[in-house]
Parts: sequence; structure tokens; C-alpha cells
Amino acid sequence: MRYKIALTFFALVWIVLLSRVYYLAIKSNSYYETLAKQNMIKKEWIIPVRGEIFDRNKIPLAVNKIGFKITLQPHMHSSELNQTILTLQEFFHDLNATKIVRRYNRDNSPYNHDFIEVVPFIDYYELLPYFTKLQLNPHIAIEPTFKRYYPQGKIASHILGYVGKTNRKEAKSDKVAKITGIIGKNGLEKFYNSYLEGQLGYKLVKVSAFNEELETLKRVDPVQNNHLYTTIDLRLQKYIQSLFEGKMGVAIVMKTDGEILAAVSYPEYDLNMFVSGISRKDWQRLITDLSHPFTNKLIHGLYPPGSTIKMGVGLSFIDSRKISAYTPFYCKGYIELGKRKFRCWKTWGHGEVRLVKAIRESCDVYFYEGSLRVGINKIAHDLRKMGLGVRSGVDLPNEFIGVIPDKAWKMRHYKMPWYKGETVVSAIGQGYDLVTPMQIARYTALIASGKLPTPHFAKSFKDKPYKKKIQDILSPLQKRNLNFIQRGMYEVCNHEKGTAYKYLNTPIIIAGKTGTAQIVGIPQDEKERMKEEDMAYYTRSHAWLTTYAPYHNPKYVVTILVEHGGHGGSAAGPIVSKIYWKMMELGYFKANDLKQK
Repeated sequence: MRYKIALTFFALVWIVLLSRVYYLAIKSNSYYETLAKQNMIKKEWIIPVRGEIFDRNKIPLAVNKIGFKITLQPHMHSSELNQTILTLQEFFHDLNATKIVRRYNRDNSPYNHDFIEVVPFIDYYELLPYFTKLQLNPHIAIEPTFKRYYPQGKIASHILGYVGKTNRKEAKSDKVAKITGIIGKNGLEKFYNSYLEGQLGYKLVKVSAFNEELETLKRVDPVQNNHLYTTIDLRLQKYIQSLFEGKMGVAIVMKTDGEILAAVSYPEYDLNMFVSGISRKDWQRLITDLSHPFTNKLIHGLYPPGSTIKMGVGLSFIDSRKISAYTPFYCKGYIELGKRKFRCWKTWGHGEVRLVKAIRESCDVYFYEGSLRVGINKIAHDLRKMGLGVRSGVDLPNEFIGVIPDKAWKMRHYKMPWYKGETVVSAIGQGYDLVTPMQIARYTALIASGKLPTPHFAKSFKDKPYKKKIQDILSPLQKRNLNFIQRGMYEVCNHEKGTAYKYLNTPIIIAGKTGTAQIVGIPQDEKERMKEEDMAYYTRSHAWLTTYAPYHNPKYVVTILVEHGGHGGSAAGPIVSKIYWKMMELGYFKANDLKQK
């Protein structure tokens, strides 16, 4: 019996050994053959040149600065590394030896046979005089590269955005960014990153056991230089930015079809700080500045719309069929709800008011009374359809939504019922109402043209034009009565009782609406950083003025928000006037668009 057990055990051992030999000799052949080929053939990525960004006149806004990167031979002893660093510092005195050692040690390993990047970028003209000497050093390799550069500095910073170093999360989802090490972080650079960065190329190279290149077996060129041409007119952008010196706010100049000619979120910041990594000191300065230079106020600034909302509210009144353009309300300076008075801005009242006069003189009581008759749900539904409290769809990342409230919204957010007092304040753009300047510009284009456009900064990609998106959202009844709204906006700017009349001086006939957005509160952390003498300024209302021109043939929208500016007409009127004069100078208006003397 023992003999049989021993024999069986002996047989099993041999079976296992023979099976393993068979696996290693036959089955694993293909695996080791592939591994051997990998040792012989190396795949080298060819990095695409990032597409550049231009204004509508092909003036560069984001370009690639040509230069070199310095790489060092792997597996050097510390004495060799130190001597090599000293050699580099003879030519480039600003190089940081500690950073070079850290970068070298991070990527140096027995398994890495490629040269290690230690200096990501040196300007072409700075390195060129020493190129030959450095190339003769066997421990140093110089390779051409490029670095993003924004030649306009602060101009259009919130539109363009910037590129930065790729993080781990981004590297997982973007193969090109993983290899290049850069990715669009904000603005157009981020929104159109997949287009701008192109596609990787590669070459298959046969190498020796010492990693020497013997032969190029295959080459696939990268897809690169995917340039983006924008709708921005740099001349107008620069001019408007100069008008905001000493102020804070937003200006948007847009065609009624959504094509944006200029968009300023002031103050701006220098994009070049971010390309190689911003310092902690500069970052803290940006994020603690009370003027919020790092906030893109075009799409991230949320403000009460104030009286600019009244055109849309008026269209909602008409569409409800409970109020017509001729329905009168009497303004005695206030209305009473329960024990509370809701006052008009004009304390002695406007007397009898119909729609056109209500817009011209911005009568609050008209909209109080009308909103109580129509109801908040109908008004909110129509305003959202007109583009308020919803994303505009502009080609910038992470656009904010804002708030146009109704009964269901309040119940969801506060678990509380809606009150009539909230209806009347919402009808004049206060209370919970919050919109972005981009939404107001888009909504103004709707009032001007009868169609709701999607704002956009892209004009064309290589030879392919941007596809515009324009919606027909007004009801037949609203379309038939739109002329009353337009007439009211005309009188705001051209009637002696219009709220903007005495603050405007334009070469063409414009229509518009003023608005005052009250400051509800200041965040506690900002209060702590404010000087006591500045507190009064930061509690002043924001000033709106949104306009379109020419009145009889609307082509352009100009929307202005001056933060803490007070009254819309007095704060924004002079800026709007200067913008229209500049547009005339730049040829945006024809002779028949001008006012007749």
C-alpha cells in the first residue's frame, strides 16, 4: 500500500513538472515573444502643437512661445549630476539646482532609459547662443518645445482662460494632456481644449540593448495647429476695458444673433501667471481681492436684475390675457399688502400708468399690481423661457444658472409657502431673483429681435464656421405686442421723462432699460477685510443699463453693469454712449443708421 502511495506521489510530481515545462516552452512563447519585441521596438509620442487663438481680425490672443527644454541622461552618479548642473548654471544663472535634483530623482530609476526633463522651458533666444556647447555634453540633451503665451496680458482674460499643468484626474481622462503635461483650465482654453490640443502622433523605433535608435519603422504625424478664431474685436475689447479703470463691473457687446464682439469682466488678471504655475503669494492676492478679479462676472456673477426684468414681466402680463398693453394702473407711490407698504421709487407716484409709460419711467407700482393679477408661477415660467435664470449656453465652462423663483422653487429650497409680498418684489427684479450679465444681454437680444440667440465667442475652427443657434420662443400674442415693449425702451433713452434720457449721448438711436440691483448682504469674511471708510461704497446698489441699436433695425446689444454704481442711467449711461461712438468709429454702423440732424 505504501509503495502505491509513493508511486502515485512520484507520478503527480512529474506531471506537474512536465505541465510547467510545456507551459513555459510552448504556451508562453507568444507572451515572451511580444515582450522581446517590446524590448526591441520603442513607441515615441510626438506631441502636437496646441492651436492658437485669434480675434475676429486675426490678431493673436493666445500663442505658443518657441523654446527648448533641457533633459539629462538617466543613471548618473551624484557627482556627475552635480557637475552637469554646474555646467548648466554657467550659462543660465537663474536655474535652481534644488528643483533640478528633485525633478531628476523623481523620474530616475533602473527601468528608465530615457533622458529626464529637468528644465521644462527656456526661451529660444536665451538658449540659442549655447546650443552647440550643450549638445556636445553627453549628459545633456536639448529638445525643442513650446510654452503658452498671452500677448495681450490682462485683456480678455475671463474669455480666454489659461492653460496649466495637468493633474492626475485630468490625465486619466485626457491622453493628450497626460503626455503634454498641459491642459486648458478655464475659459475658451478649457471649453475647446479637446480641439485646441489636437491629437498625438507617434513613431515606432527599433532600438538596441543600449537604447540606441537603429531604425524608424513607422511614423504617424500629430493633428496639430487647430487654431480658434473668435468673434472678439480686440480694438473694442481694449477700449471698453479702459472705460472701467477705477470701476468694477461687466460690459457685453453682442450682435442680436449671439456673436459677442466684446465682453469685459473687470478687473481682469494676467493670464501668463498661470502657465508655469502661479505662486502662492499671487494666488492669495487674487482670491482675497475685494474686487474679485478672478471671478468671471460674465457668467459667474449673480446679481438681482432690478428693473431690467420689467420688459419680460410686461410680456408675461400680456400673454396671460389678464392685462393688455392698454390696461391702466394708478400709481400713488406705493401699494399696501396687509400692514406693509411696497413703495415705488418715485415717492409721489406716476399717476395713471400703462405698459409703455411703465417701462419708460420704470414704475414699480404698475408691476406690483400686474404681478398680483397674473401670479408668480406664470411670470417665472415666461422669464425662464426668455433666458433668465437658465444657462445661456455660451461657450465658456461652468456657467452659473441664477434664480427666477416661483412657489415650487421656494418650497424645495426653504420648505415654506410663497407670499404675495414675494410676488411683487420678484416682479421688479428683487427678492430671490438672481441673473448673470450674459443672461441679461441674451434676453435683451430677444426683446430687440424677437428671437432668442445662444451667445458665443467662437467664430470658426480652421475653415469650419461656428453653427449659430437661435430659438423662436415668443408666443403669437407676445410677438404681436412686442412693439409696445420696444417703444417703452425707446422712450427710456429718447423721451425727456425716460430714466436714461439725460445720461446718454449716442450717434445712433438706441433703446434700453435702466435697473438698480440692491445689495442684500456682504459676506462676513469680506466685511472683516474691508476698511470702515469703504463700507458705504460696498453697500451701494449695482447699476444696470441694457440697450440695443439701431432702434429701427436692431443689430447690436450693449449691456453694462457697474458694481456699486448706484443708479443705472447715471453710472452706466456715459459708458454706453462712449461704446456706441467707438463702434461707429470702427465701422459697425452705416450712414443710414445714424441719427438724422
